[in-house]
Amino acid sequence: MADPRNAFDDLLAAAKAAYVQTPTLCDFAPWPNDVAAQPVQAHPIPSMAYLASETDLVTASPALCNAIISAGPFAKWRETYKDTDIGQDFMDRFGCYSIIGSGGPFKSDQLWMWVVYMPAGLHYPWHHHPAEEIYCVIAGEATFQRDGAPAQILRSGDTCLHASNQPHAMETGDSSVICLVVWRNGFETAPV
Repeated sequence: MADPRNAFDDLLAAAKAAYVQTPTLCDFAPWPNDVAAQPVQAHPIPSMAYLASETDLVTASPALCNAIISAGPFAKWRETYKDTDIGQDFMDRFGCYSIIGSGGPFKSDQLWMWVVYMPAGLHYPWHHHPAEEIYCVIAGEATFQRDGAPAQILRSGDTCLHASNQPHAMETGDSSVICLVVWRNGFETAPV
């Protein structure tokens, strides 16, 4: 069995390499200089199996995509919308785990970072939060919607910025999507 700490260290290195090579991410927030390891308790959810089975996603960051998948079995997968009316299909297929931040293998006071995974044919409903947020598509594609802006299809390497409390949604078509999601503030308030 693989070592979780090695998987997380590989994930952090791959995330940093992709992050610092993406100007829009660096403009949003510099890579944090206070990243430190923290304990993490694995928490599996059904979407892990979908992510583990992905073999043909188009990606400009294969090392990061592979590291995300490899760390998946050791991650504390989030159930942000548990006990809401979002529906069981969404809960079974939507996946999100922290790389840096609460519940993740690393901590920082400067930014939090998650992996978001959605298989084909899934709609992430409109939501908002005080945190300013940027999505960076790592693999696949999805349609991103933001209040006050036209919908746009984003593919590997593309980014989408969400202002504080700006409602936004996402939907996959025939392709799955894997994204890095970064918050630079507002860490204490979950999405609504």
